Amino acid sequence: MLENNKYPQLIKGGIHTDHRGQISFVNDMKFDSIERFYIISNSAEKPLRAWQGHKIDNKYFYCIQGIIKVHYVKIDHWESPSKDLKVESVLLSATESNILHIPEGYANAIESLEVGSKLISFSTLPLDRTGQDDVRFDSGMWPLDCARDDKVF
Repeated sequence: MLENNKYPQLIKGGIHTDHRGQISFVNDMKFDSIERFYIISNSAEKPLRAWQGHKIDNKYFYCIQGIIKVHYVKIDHWESPSKDLKVESVLLSATESNILHIPEGYANAIESLEVGSKLISFSTLPLDRTGQDDVRFDSGMWPLDCARDDKVF
């Protein structure tokens, strides 16, 4: 796992298909510090879930169905972050078996690009400590139309 990395990074996997079916894998992902996980499905009416920041929690995102765009910003000041922070985006697809690691210190937004898209979110922080970590920002805090070119993995 890349927990010492302070920048978002992709953990590449693969997909093997033969006459028996398909296996998706990310063999370089280590689950040593994973405490819990969620499966996220945004509604068709509200395909964007934004913005949630984490001071100490690391997040790992894996698309299991459809296509998801994950946006993220590095927070400069938790109490009053700049509205001019650089938004970066990564496309995750169920047809590409990759995990996006976003370390602590970032806020993220999750956007479903296809109806029925699903994402697994792995967290490194125990549930009883999330109250001291989770910071919510207004969904329009960082406009997505100014996001840098998508990183497609």
